[in-house]
Amino acid sequence: MAYLQPADYPNYGLPAGTTADWITAATALINSFCRRPDLNVIQYTERLRLTSGVQTARLSYLPLAPLGLATIPLVSIEGRYGRPRRGEAADPSMFDIASAFSLPGQWTGIDPSSVDYDPNTGELTLPWNVIGLPYNEVTVTYTAGLATIGDDVKTACAQIVRNAQSTPALNASRTKIDTMQMQYFSSSLVDETVQAWLRPYVANRLG
Repeated sequence: MAYLQPADYPNYGLPAGTTADWITAATALINSFCRRPDLNVIQYTERLRLTSGVQTARLSYLPLAPLGLATIPLVSIEGRYGRPRRGEAADPSMFDIASAFSLPGQWTGIDPSSVDYDPNTGELTLPWNVIGLPYNEVTVTYTAGLATIGDDVKTACAQIVRNAQSTPALNASRTKIDTMQMQYFSSSLVDETVQAWLRPYVANRLG
């Protein structure tokens, strides 16, 4: 969904006659810069390796936000205690016990309500499993994004359009602005000011 609607144009310095293709192309550039499909609240699934001895993980897409009637953004979580990597087994006897019950390699459901999380940083703190072993890998399905598109994103969208319209190669007479053409000029259209507005929404682990 485009991040600016026609009613927003005057408030963000765009002419009322701005066509929707400019906004659609600017929205696509924002998503590309943030390395995510959309800034609205949608569902993601990530598989994460945990650092030895640490029961925390950090999700890529922020801020965490519930979707629809959900009360928390964590939809489902699975963890497993795999065969420890070199130097990770602080107590080898515990791994022997786990092996006797065929636990290593098995994915186990984790109650999302038992996981502490910070919606702004995406950090999860996981519980220990039933026999006191730490998980070393988790798969998390969660929802993240903006329930309401804020002024920072709307202003960034409008600025990209203004930058594009002031670029001679894009401002020539045409019936439709091509998104791929906008992408070609992205280094100049998504300038430092726009990047500063969008930086909080760039995917953490992806750049």
